[in-house]
Amino acid sequence: MSLRAPIPFFAAPHRVMFLGGSMQALVAMLLWAADLAARLLGPWWLLPVPHWPLPAPWWHALLMLYGVFPFFIFGFILTAGPRWQGAPDTPPRVFVPAFLFMAAGWLLIWLSPALAVLLPAGLVLAMAGWGIALVWLWQVGNRPDRERLHIRIVATSVALGIGGMAAFAAFALGFDARWARLGIELGLWGVLLPIFVTVAHRMLPFFSSGAIPNYVVYRADWTLRLLVAASLLHGVLSWLELPAWTWLADLPAAAVALHLTLRWRLRASLAERMVAVLHVAFAWVALAFMLFAAASLMSLAGRPILGLAPLHALTLGFFASMLIGMTTRVTLGHSGLPVRDDGVMWPAFLTMQAAALLRVLAELAPAMAWLSLPAALLWLGAFGAWSWRHAPRFWRPRADGRPG
Repeated sequence: MSLRAPIPFFAAPHRVMFLGGSMQALVAMLLWAADLAARLLGPWWLLPVPHWPLPAPWWHALLMLYGVFPFFIFGFILTAGPRWQGAPDTPPRVFVPAFLFMAAGWLLIWLSPALAVLLPAGLVLAMAGWGIALVWLWQVGNRPDRERLHIRIVATSVALGIGGMAAFAAFALGFDARWARLGIELGLWGVLLPIFVTVAHRMLPFFSSGAIPNYVVYRADWTLRLLVAASLLHGVLSWLELPAWTWLADLPAAAVALHLTLRWRLRASLAERMVAVLHVAFAWVALAFMLFAAASLMSLAGRPILGLAPLHALTLGFFASMLIGMTTRVTLGHSGLPVRDDGVMWPAFLTMQAAALLRVLAELAPAMAWLSLPAALLWLGAFGAWSWRHAPRFWRPRADGRPG
């Protein structure tokens, strides 16, 4: 029996994956905001602190690293990746089972606070979904006579993500805490950052060339290789509990990210919102690595500072902000609608910038820790508004009547 369904929802990979990611994002951040409120407001809060199957920070990391961003990543890369390589569109026999395994896995994971054994079982199902996508991406990446760097970095990162979920599953089955930490480091430095910088490196100059006058496309391979290598090195040093030495990766990465920000003409992009969101989001990469480097050097000097500020500059400032820009572009273009600011993208993006700034400030002094709650609420508001506008497009036919 063919997996090609007659209903629009299963007509293209971005439809199923973006809707899955939207639902994950809203549920994850709503519950995390409740957790923060319970901890910050104490007896004034009406609900108890939720009981998670992992320590709360690790549970939050698992949700964001493997349960929210990856749905959007697969929605994008299963749409754009084959086009990068001149391959046929990803068929339903790939993206439908990949989505169903991931969705089923996360359903079990969300039920695991009631029954702990569901956590490793859910991770195994999610890994199966990633594995289906990985096989397809590797086949696409091996097509001859095509530039392979970008698609192979993405495929390798997906493989590392499967390893990261396996590490989390090992911890859930009773192995020591190093396995959970390995899962976190792999998810952040082996999966999300390499994939996000790869997509930015491949697509940001392309989109800018059609929107910025006299734009010269700049896409030097060495810049991407260095950023990915720095990401992996930072992850290794962090897992080895050597934070005082991550500056060896952070300083070169900050310099290269700043170089790209300037060469890609951040200032000129501000005149066109559809590309400005991508440029501003990428500018957070240089800032985040500068903060990581400063934190590392201060740790080397015996004065650790900044807390999780660098991490949230990266995850909210870069990942979440880039997500709003890229998913809006894909959703509009593949819904048969004009690719332009729809009145929701820009406010959602600005709201995410405010959330990122507040979350960074919350780490700078104990007296400002309460800012993490409004940051979470702003994050929730940004994705809530985006989902309210765009989610119906994932189950409706294209406006132009074309398939997909």
